[in-house]
Amino acid sequence: MRRKDSQVQKRKLGKSNLELSALGLGCMGLSFGYGPAVERQRGTELIRAAVDRGVTFFDTAEVYGPFTNEDLVGEALEPVRDQVVIATKFGWQANTTDGKWNELNSRPEHITQAVEGSLKRLRTDVIDLLYQHRVDPNVPMEEVAGTVKDLIQQGKVKHFGLSEAGVQAIRRAHAVQPITALQSEYSLWWREPEQQILPTLEELGIGFVPYSPLGKGFLTGAISKDTHFDQTDFRNTVPRFSAENRAANQALVDLIGHFAKQRKTTAAQVALAWVLAQKPWIVPIPGTTKLHRLEENLGSVHVELTTDDLRQIDDATAKIQVHGARYSEAAQRHINR
Repeated sequence: MRRKDSQVQKRKLGKSNLELSALGLGCMGLSFGYGPAVERQRGTELIRAAVDRGVTFFDTAEVYGPFTNEDLVGEALEPVRDQVVIATKFGWQANTTDGKWNELNSRPEHITQAVEGSLKRLRTDVIDLLYQHRVDPNVPMEEVAGTVKDLIQQGKVKHFGLSEAGVQAIRRAHAVQPITALQSEYSLWWREPEQQILPTLEELGIGFVPYSPLGKGFLTGAISKDTHFDQTDFRNTVPRFSAENRAANQALVDLIGHFAKQRKTTAAQVALAWVLAQKPWIVPIPGTTKLHRLEENLGSVHVELTTDDLRQIDDATAKIQVHGARYSEAAQRHINR
């Protein structure tokens, strides 16, 4: 392992001309998902600290909050809007019975409505990268892609993306409107995309944006079987995060930590460097609410794993079985494979 020079590195998503920092910032956790939202000023400061450190790619979604995360990202990035790439997502709506955002809706009129709202909250006149958050089985993918194509022609969107879509959905959408990026979970403890997704993306020239590249925090080594999550933290519903499975999965964290210690870096930096090393068109978006974690994560772009390092990691992790599903049964129903 050797360290790369410290200049800010850039990557392009697939064959697109969309160039951005090699590591983006997933902003969801500032407002939603991992416990109480951070105080707004603190969230703004963290996003701007990322900009100051060379991050040019920021990920949000209408449903995060809902709405509050887009609003935070929009305010934080307004002064530097022309220097950054903002990605957001459509595809959910509130359940009319309980008001929870757990129903899919990618009908053309709903997409158009969602984009208008996102543009206002993000304080911009164009969305750089617009994802369908989950594939909607009730709306043909051709209609979804066609609607986004219209929005691109209108100048309201620059690039089209999908999130957690399977190969068939990717191909159908790409045939109507070229896809710039697929966003899906990918890390040392969720490698399923390697089977079909990554070869398809490479074939079609589509970039890959892995979320949860640190295993929702687990691969950092900061979480143990004794960790108690806030009652609003969605990890309470994730089978992989049950106390029993955390104890069983500690073997993977220990392995990464041992490798990192030998090479005088951190477990988080090894886990991120591993993702970055898989393909040159991969741009991970780890999230955090803490400045020191942001800086630690950014340090991973200067850690280059050699071919021998990667082989050692693959050989060692192949012997470890990961315990527990990555989503609850209810959430898993919305994953398109």
